[in-house]
Amino acid sequence: AAYEPQGRFYLNDLTTTLKGGLLNGQKAVVEGAAHATHLLVTARTGGAQRDAGGIALLLIPADAKGITRRDYLTVHGASASEVYFENVAVGAEHVLNAEALPLIEAVVDEATAAVCAEACGVLKVLHATTLDYAKQRKQFGKAIGDFQVIQHRLVDMFMEVEQAVSMTMMATLKLDTAERSAAVSMAKAKVGKAAKFVGQNAVQVHGGIGITQELAVGHYFKRATLIENLFGSVDFHLSRYEGIALAA
Repeated sequence: AAYEPQGRFYLNDLTTTLKGGLLNGQKAVVEGAAHATHLLVTARTGGAQRDAGGIALLLIPADAKGITRRDYLTVHGASASEVYFENVAVGAEHVLNAEALPLIEAVVDEATAAVCAEACGVLKVLHATTLDYAKQRKQFGKAIGDFQVIQHRLVDMFMEVEQAVSMTMMATLKLDTAERSAAVSMAKAKVGKAAKFVGQNAVQVHGGIGITQELAVGHYFKRATLIENLFGSVDFHLSRYEGIALAA
């Protein structure tokens, strides 16, 4: 439970506060909260809304008094929740880290790299499935894969997949270095673009059946669409990388 409605993907933009032992605020799109026994929550204990300091990491029971949820399904069928805290009692035993932003950023970068790796698998399946379909689907008496425009599209999809794989590998290699944040943002920006391009083209080549429940490609497309914005959109990571590069 790290992100808030007003903060988009910025982990330091927090209005959830811990003051006098009471937790108040809201967290957005908390995956799996409906099934969790405990919640990991970030809360501001001091400083202004967007300061890097004064952010604590808490571990609190999900059924604690004052916690309410609004549960819903995400586009690919998993669950997420809006979680609200109203005067939730928090003791010293619930505080895992009093200055937690560096730790949280490191964990989220690692999670982002893992999601990029998952995306590479999703994109490979989308490309392979579309290539196989193009060899079987016939139009005007010949396989649609024989048409040059389809061949060009499949090659473009392949290039996007390979570039996403290379960028993800580089990000993984940089996780334990000072270049971690920049490498992860570069990879996520590329993966986000690739997820959109490969997913949409896979559906277009398949036609109407590409988004049906009965065909696997539709499910992979939904997962790719969710990954595109998970842990930060393309625009967010391009902006983040720009900020890191200018500060270097």
